Amino acid sequence: MNADSFERGLSTRRAVLGDQYVDESLKNADEFNMPFQELVTEYCWDRVWNRPGLERKTRSMLNLAMLIALDRPHELKLHIKGALRNGVTKDEIREILLQAAIYCGVPAAIDGFRVAREALAE
Repeated sequence: MNADSFERGLSTRRAVLGDQYVDESLKNADEFNMPFQELVTEYCWDRVWNRPGLERKTRSMLNLAMLIALDRPHELKLHIKGALRNGVTKDEIREILLQAAIYCGVPAAIDGFRVAREALAE
């Protein structure tokens, strides 16, 4: 693990997902899954999320579309909240869900709208 990359990734992860979620994830890590937490924090949150070329808002919008397509409601809910932190509006989230209905299927969008309503209500 590269400590500098981990710290940069941790900062980005906290900014997008919130301190509470990140603290809980790290608190619940044990010797079995801590290497995964380190990998995700360093690789995803530093090496990809901190790359130049796309703003965080754009990355969040892409994540929402991909998570809808992959049928990952838990991650979708988490990233909807992160998208809001990154400046994605409620109207933009709705448009992403409508676009996903066409390209990912109506059942995926139905679940996406349900999860989005829950996330927006919280």
